[in-house]
Amino acid sequence: MTKSILLVGVGGQGTILAGKILTTGLLSAGYDVKMSEIHGMSQRGGSVSTHVRYSKEQVHSAVIEKGGADVLISFEQMEAMRWLGYLKPGGRAVINSQVILPQSVLTGQREYPQGILEDIGSKVETTVLNATEEAAKIGNPRGQNVLLVGTAAKLLGLGDIDWKAIIAQNVKEQFVEMNQKAFDKGFELV
Repeated sequence: MTKSILLVGVGGQGTILAGKILTTGLLSAGYDVKMSEIHGMSQRGGSVSTHVRYSKEQVHSAVIEKGGADVLISFEQMEAMRWLGYLKPGGRAVINSQVILPQSVLTGQREYPQGILEDIGSKVETTVLNATEEAAKIGNPRGQNVLLVGTAAKLLGLGDIDWKAIIAQNVKEQFVEMNQKAFDKGFELV
């Protein structure tokens, strides 16, 4: 049975690295894995998504259809709202409570929606955490992405993968220990 993880955020938050770490870990555990990245206007703070699909059998497509994600991992509140339709019935949303104001809000053209977390929580099973703050306590708020990978690994029962080795393979040497701690914290928070 194929499982689908949709990682969404804003350019610069590390969604693509998070997807790469998940994919590498799943491959090391013998899963067939497909990953697709959509960068959008990521350099300007635009929406970014990474689709990760895996199974012990062959996975035929990397792209998650609407209503097809088992887990939605959102690095920012409004991105969770934007991508919520991709979560399957009975799926789970994990949302970083961070707010990143888009350009249209910063220039006064639009207002940032209020009550996003409450609205999503009334529709689907939701875990909200301040991944940015938790990662900052460990040493670097940018570790939020790997912290959220830890939550995904816990939710999907993937704790038996050697995530510390996978992280060491995928991040710069000076950030390995901090990212390993961030992963552990995310795993513990769910």
